[in-house]
Amino acid sequence: MSFFIPDWPAPDNVRSAITLRTGGCSKAPFNENNIALHVGDTKADVLANRDALKTMLNLPKTPVWLDQVHGTEVIYAPDARGATSADGSYSDQARVACAVMSADCLPVLLCDHSGTQVAAVHAGWRGLASGILRKTVSQFSATKNILVYLGPAIGHQAFEVGVDVRDAFLSNAQNRVQQDAIKNAFTRSKAKYLADIYALARAELAACGVSAVYGGEFCTVNDSERFFSYRRDGETGRNASLIWFDGV
Repeated sequence: MSFFIPDWPAPDNVRSAITLRTGGCSKAPFNENNIALHVGDTKADVLANRDALKTMLNLPKTPVWLDQVHGTEVIYAPDARGATSADGSYSDQARVACAVMSADCLPVLLCDHSGTQVAAVHAGWRGLASGILRKTVSQFSATKNILVYLGPAIGHQAFEVGVDVRDAFLSNAQNRVQQDAIKNAFTRSKAKYLADIYALARAELAACGVSAVYGGEFCTVNDSERFFSYRRDGETGRNASLIWFDGV
C-alpha cells in the first residue's frame, strides 16, 4: 500500500491522501494497488487494498466510495449507505472520508479554512464542463474560504480531444473571462485540440470565486510508475483521492 500526502496549506485537522499504484495485491493489468471494483479486478484483491488503505490512514470508518458515472451529482457523505451513483461527495461531519477514484480524470479535493467542511470530486471532462465543481462549491458556507487541491490527471500534451469537448466548455462558461480562459486551455493539434484539464478546472473555480488552488503538476499518462491511466493502458486500475477532517 502506498500513497502521498498532498502539499497544500489545508488546516491542521484536515487530512488528505492520494494512493499510488504500488504496494497492493492486485495482479496485472491492475497491479498493484487498484482501489476500484468496477474495472474487472478480483473483488477480494480490491477489498484487501481498500482495507489496507483504511488501516494505514487510521480511518475510523470506511471511506464513502462512489459509483462514478461522469455526471454532476454531489452527495452528502454522512448520509451515504453503500455505493451511490455520484461523482462527488461533501461532508461537514468529522471523520467521514470523502473519496473519488481516477485514472486520467481529475480528482479535486476541497476544504474550508476552518477545517469543518470537505469535499472530493471526480472531474472528468464531461462533469467538469457540466458544472460539477460549481455545484460542489455551492455546498460550502463561504466561497472565499475554500481551498482546493488538484490531484493527478492526464497532462496537457497527452489529452487530445475533439472540437465537441471545447464547445461543451465554452457553452457552459459562467462569464466572458472564463470563456477566454477556456480558449487558452485548448491548443490546436491538427484537426483536434490538446486540452489542459488543470487550466479548465482553475477557470471554473475562478468563475466561482475560488482562488486558493494548489496542485495540478502531474500527468497520469506519462507517469506509469505512480499512476494508473485509462488512456495509456485501457484495462487498468484506479488511484484514490481522499479527504476528511478530525474534530476541532
